[in-house]
Amino acid sequence: MTIDDYILSHTTAPDDYLKRLYRATNLHLLRPRMASGHLQGQLLRMMMQMLRPRTVVEIGTYSGYSALAMASGMEAGGRVVTFEVNDEQECFTRPWLEGAPYPARVEMVVGDVFELLPPMGLDIDVAFVDANKREYVAYYELLMPMMHSGSVMLADNTLWDGHVVDAAYDNDAQTAAIKEFNDHVAADERVEQLILPERDGLSVIRVR
Repeated sequence: MTIDDYILSHTTAPDDYLKRLYRATNLHLLRPRMASGHLQGQLLRMMMQMLRPRTVVEIGTYSGYSALAMASGMEAGGRVVTFEVNDEQECFTRPWLEGAPYPARVEMVVGDVFELLPPMGLDIDVAFVDANKREYVAYYELLMPMMHSGSVMLADNTLWDGHVVDAAYDNDAQTAAIKEFNDHVAADERVEQLILPERDGLSVIRVR
């Protein structure tokens, strides 16, 4: 048994709806590894239970697993607004979001988050960023004015398979963008932060 197997065997299992979505993601979509999956999904669910947000904004929907994992831990009246730039993803994902059994609503918005989010005038309690790595700093600065003291931003893939400390990837654009983001957050006195070595790295950033 690997350490990953051991961790998963000692982590609360996902509910039946998330299990079915994860299976469908692996059967029908390219790059199913992009879905959050069991371990990260349970972390997101528990964080929502602890933080009790009313409004969550996600950038990067993919199959909807992370959005639904968060919704599963939220109370009635809460909502997740999730942005996906790839309109080809909508046919698969939207039915799963709309058919979810959770009390929190999940609203899928297809298009450019930089154009569509600001006019919505949201007061964001939690943000989850998991989209184009080259835009992470831009996403961060887009979201920060809509957040308040105590708001939390989660950013996925911030260790980038360990490439952030591997000199062989110094000229890789994706790696450079993630390193720029990590440095940007670390230097920002508006927040406190840590990087969890979970999956591919998950940054937890709290607005002071």
